[in-house]
Amino acid sequence: MANGTDTKTIAIVGVGPGLGASLARRFAREGFAVALLARRAESLEPVSAELRQTGARVLALPTDGTQPAQVLSAFSRIKAELGAPDVLVYNAGNFFRGGILELTPQQFVQAWEANCLGAFLAAQQVLPDMVARKAGTILLTGATGSLRGGARFACLAVGKFGLRALGQSMAREFGPQGVHVAHVVVDGQIDNPRTQARYPEGRTADSYLSADAIADIYWDLHAQHPTTWTHELDLRPYGEKF
Repeated sequence: MANGTDTKTIAIVGVGPGLGASLARRFAREGFAVALLARRAESLEPVSAELRQTGARVLALPTDGTQPAQVLSAFSRIKAELGAPDVLVYNAGNFFRGGILELTPQQFVQAWEANCLGAFLAAQQVLPDMVARKAGTILLTGATGSLRGGARFACLAVGKFGLRALGQSMAREFGPQGVHVAHVVVDGQIDNPRTQARYPEGRTADSYLSADAIADIYWDLHAQHPTTWTHELDLRPYGEKF
């Protein structure tokens, strides 16, 4: 196996109670050791505890993914304790809703760092080992803003446009070297406690994207045969306008 053991490793950057947790569960079910990264320890603890109860190997690392030194430190621990990641999922993001004349330069830069720069930093940590093995998967979580910039959503769209461009460049550079890079456009709101809190009057479950269903798609992307790799796909509830 890739890490010199019978266990493969996934690193998930951007873990919370929604998609990040579902991805961790999905890959753990397939026997993966799971490295969980998020800025806040409280985002990691429930997911980490749940996975450990299933017997999964878990490493939870509070990490600001926009800070090069923290990213280097986290991935050094992952490699030492779990092995070099076979799969990287970049699921982190941040944005400030506001018009062009309302956003501050600091907000604009912070959103770009979370939505784009962090993926670059994490990819730099996993690519050398993936290239050496001639195998690996990098999955990037995009959004509606990856494809179009909406009014008052420039802060999100600029970073997500950048993430999409980064994914295209990585796929063209490293695909021929055996690394599968895929970008997933999540076009709609994912069902999680945060989105549910925005609609106290309630919404039907099928108006959200199911985090578990998205995680199944990520697994399928990882499992694709190299002769039929998908680089980009879009996901949305059946009732979502597009």
